[in-house]
Amino acid sequence: MDEIYIHHNQDDNDDVHNPNSDNNESESASVNLLHIVTASQAGMRIDKLSAQVFGEFSRAQLQDWLKSGALTVNDSVVKPKYRVKADEQLQLQAQIESHSEDKPEDIALDIIYEDDTVLVINKPVGMVVHPGAGNPTGTLVNALLYHYPNQAQLPRAGLVHRIDKDTSGLLVIGKTKSAQLELQEQLKDKSVYRHYRCVVAGDQASLMRHRTIDAPIGRHRSQRTKMAVIGTGKPAVTHIQEITELSANYCLLDVCLETGRTHQIRVHLSHIGHPIIGDAVYGSKSQLRSGLDVAQRQAVIEFPRQALHAYCLGFIHPETGEEIEVTAPLPEDMQALVSILAEG
Repeated sequence: MDEIYIHHNQDDNDDVHNPNSDNNESESASVNLLHIVTASQAGMRIDKLSAQVFGEFSRAQLQDWLKSGALTVNDSVVKPKYRVKADEQLQLQAQIESHSEDKPEDIALDIIYEDDTVLVINKPVGMVVHPGAGNPTGTLVNALLYHYPNQAQLPRAGLVHRIDKDTSGLLVIGKTKSAQLELQEQLKDKSVYRHYRCVVAGDQASLMRHRTIDAPIGRHRSQRTKMAVIGTGKPAVTHIQEITELSANYCLLDVCLETGRTHQIRVHLSHIGHPIIGDAVYGSKSQLRSGLDVAQRQAVIEFPRQALHAYCLGFIHPETGEEIEVTAPLPEDMQALVSILAEG
C-alpha cells in the first residue's frame, strides 16, 4: 500500500484495516484513584496538579480523562484550566485498555515531530509498520511500545495510517485516543495531505499528460496479493504535482494522494505505463528504457525496492488547531539513484 487510514467500527476490507482484528484482543484494567487537595496545592490548575499527583499517566492521557469525565473534582467535570481549592477531591475512575499482545522492542526511531498528543516518525526502508503474518517482531509498533509504553492503551499503538515495508517516509501517530480518532477523521475529510517523491520510467512530455490519474483500484482478479485498476474497484485519485526530468526517459515525481487505496501510487503509475523504479510487483521489465549507459542500467536493474518516499505530511493539530507540516529528505539510496540517472 502507499498509504491507507485506520478507522474504527468499519468492516475489515482492502482499504481500511480494522485495528481490533488480527488476534489483537483488547484487555482492560480499572483505575480508581483519589487525591485530596492540600492547602499548599490550592490555586493550582487541575491539569497541572493531576499530572503531579497521578504521575504514572501522561499529561495527554490525563487531559483526555478530564474531557471525558473520568477525572473529576468533587464528582464534577471541570475544564483543564480549573483552579482547585483546598480539600477538594480529585477522583480518577477509568479503564485502561491494552489492544495488543505485541511486545516492546528497543528499535531506534527517527522522530521528526513530537508533542504531548502527536508523533511523526520517518520510517526507514525495510521496517514493517505493524506485526502480522511473517513479521511478528521488528516493526514500528514494537518500537513504539518500547519508547512510549502508554501507546499500548491505543489501537495499533496509535497508528493513524501506514506505508509499505519498502516505502520510506513519514507517518503520523496519535499519542491519545482522541488525537488518533481526530487524525483518522482528517484523513477521511482530506485535511491531512501527503506528498511522495518517486523515480519513474518515463519522459517528461508523456508524464505531463497524466497530471491527474483517476482510476478505480481493487484486488487483482487472478493474483490476489496484487491490486489493479479494475472497473469494480474503489475510487482512487493520484495527482502528479511536479515532474523533474533526470534524463530523456526517467523523471523524479512529486505525487499527492487524494485517496488512500492499497498500493495506489504504484498501481496508478504502472497503469499509465510509467512504473516506479525497483518495484518488483508492478514495475517488471518496463522500467528499463533506452539511452542508459552501463552504470545507469545496472543502477535501475539492481535498485532493491520501489523508489518511493513519503517526504511531506501536513495535518491540523488535534489539540491546538495549528496547521502542522513536516518533511523528510530523500533517503540515501534514492539520492544515489537520482544522481546517477541525472549524470550527463
